[in-house]
Amino acid sequence: MIKISDTISIDEDEIEIKFIRSTGPGGQHVNKVESAVQIRFDAKQCGTINEAIFVRLKKLSGQRMTADGVVIITANSTRSQIRNKEEAIERLAELIKKASIVPKNRKKTKPSFASKTRRLEGKKRKGNLKKLRGKNISE
Repeated sequence: MIKISDTISIDEDEIEIKFIRSTGPGGQHVNKVESAVQIRFDAKQCGTINEAIFVRLKKLSGQRMTADGVVIITANSTRSQIRNKEEAIERLAELIKKASIVPKNRKKTKPSFASKTRRLEGKKRKGNLKKLRGKNISE
């Protein structure tokens, strides 16, 4: 079990782990060893993720989530298969943790009279300064 928060935990059987060949330079090691990890997590079918968290997860994950609701994360930053696997699972857990936080609703407020006055005085000062930069006609 992967614990994400007090209420959310994911069973390791729900995550499909696939080892693939890493991209980029590395010569013989990259061409022979499947050190990169691709994990697939079906968020839509997961019982511990409710609809509200799923909607936020879909927004946060962007292109990493397929149309079927499967989150795909690839990790290939290290040469070690085990560290790449741990990193991918960690990134998935962080993504779900961010999605589980309910954002606060913003309360609309109007600017105060004092802030409006300060803004207008600043604009007048700036305008007078620019006026002084003009050509001197008296010369």
